[in-house]
Amino acid sequence: MATVTVNDRQLEVADDATLVDVVALATGRSLTPDGRPSDGGRLGIAISLDGTVVPRASWSQRRVIDGVALELVTAVQGG
Repeated sequence: MATVTVNDRQLEVADDATLVDVVALATGRSLTPDGRPSDGGRLGIAISLDGTVVPRASWSQRRVIDGVALELVTAVQGG
């Protein structure tokens, strides 16, 4: 098992976990391998790794390592 930090909260994930796995665990939502919600709804989340946003197309290929810190940012509509 690996420990990752998501928005200052530690989560235990499998050693071979991807960003898709981490987002699913952090949000409590079932995601398809491409990072989209299984229920067809909207996710509205971006992931920042070391201050850089990781494109959703890369989430399934990007493995996380023990000790990494991620920020999940939720899109908010407003003006």
